[in-house]
Amino acid sequence: MHSEGQAIGGRSMESMTGQLLVATPTLKDPNFDRTVVLLVAHQPGGALGVVLNRATEVPVSDVLGDWGELAGEPAVLFEGGPVQPESAICLARMRTPTQRVKGFNRISGAVGTIDLSVDPERLRASVSGIRVFAGYSGWEPGQVEREIAAGSWFVMDALPGDPFVDRPDDLWPMVLRRQGGIMAAVAHFPPDVALN
Repeated sequence: MHSEGQAIGGRSMESMTGQLLVATPTLKDPNFDRTVVLLVAHQPGGALGVVLNRATEVPVSDVLGDWGELAGEPAVLFEGGPVQPESAICLARMRTPTQRVKGFNRISGAVGTIDLSVDPERLRASVSGIRVFAGYSGWEPGQVEREIAAGSWFVMDALPGDPFVDRPDDLWPMVLRRQGGIMAAVAHFPPDVALN
């Protein structure tokens, strides 16, 4: 599959894999209110992402044993989204972006997914940190594009550290502020104001 541009309905679709979907203040779905989603995959068949700023209280080590030692602070499970909450997706950041490691599937740069069936001890020297997500966010073909067009999401470039910030509750305003201009102002939008 060619990921750089697929023709859909006569127009080209650029893959947004590796980019952030940042919820706009008008998005009031409780699953996504003030969320930052990293798109792990975006293809003609749909899109899949994980919510980066919804930490739980459950330590990674309680669920996945030794993987907890590789998890960055906070070393807890994250709610990746409402789809298949019993499944797990693990993001990792490689110490060397060009390094090839068994079980690592690159998303962008040094960031990718890791197969949790691999022995975490084998990855200790290669990985600078992981984050584990329970469930994911999924969109059928064309759905995420329609939501973006309707003003539910801002699409922004991700920085390699975004999925691994130690204060995930601050990620939504942080990503907006670093855009500058009017986007920086959106970061200060009060959470309880109703928009019609």
